[in-house]
Amino acid sequence: MKAKMGIGLVVLTALLFSLCPELPAGAPPAVGGTLPNVALPGPKDGADRRYLGLSGSFKIPEIKAQAVIVEIFSMYCPYCQKEAPVVNQLFARIEGNPALKGKIKMLGIGMGNSPFEVGVFKKKYGVAFPLFPDPDFAIHKRMGEVRTPYFIVTKIHPDGSHRVVYSKLGAFEGVDAFLAAIVRDAGIK
Repeated sequence: MKAKMGIGLVVLTALLFSLCPELPAGAPPAVGGTLPNVALPGPKDGADRRYLGLSGSFKIPEIKAQAVIVEIFSMYCPYCQKEAPVVNQLFARIEGNPALKGKIKMLGIGMGNSPFEVGVFKKKYGVAFPLFPDPDFAIHKRMGEVRTPYFIVTKIHPDGSHRVVYSKLGAFEGVDAFLAAIVRDAGIK
């Protein structure tokens, strides 16, 4: 009798999951795995379009770089606010290094943030890299509903495929150490 009830529970659970596509996507992108298939709108700002090398809507692995650092943030997250100057230092360090500029790109996704909120965050904290809104949490769900700030680094292969080399919640341990790990793990040449 218990075995039949167990099988019935498994079948019921499977049925519920198949009927409820709105359930959370699961875990965040894992090291060694790939990013979820999400499209971002083409950047409105000309400098952001030039930086990413794209004009229309795109998927992160389409960015012309050897590696892409994605920060999942929220304008209302006090940790994201505190971390903004450090993340800006990281961007400046990459852009100021001729051996890395163009090879590593950065972008941020404001979970639950409207275009206006993302714009306020960008202006208030002097963020120079592209930020994208996610007002309905659609991308956030696809990314495993991570807390903020969350950093994902993906290596882009010449054939357009990609592989996640870093995926962690919270601040990273210093700009230089983090950048050295990205260069090493993504095989930046």
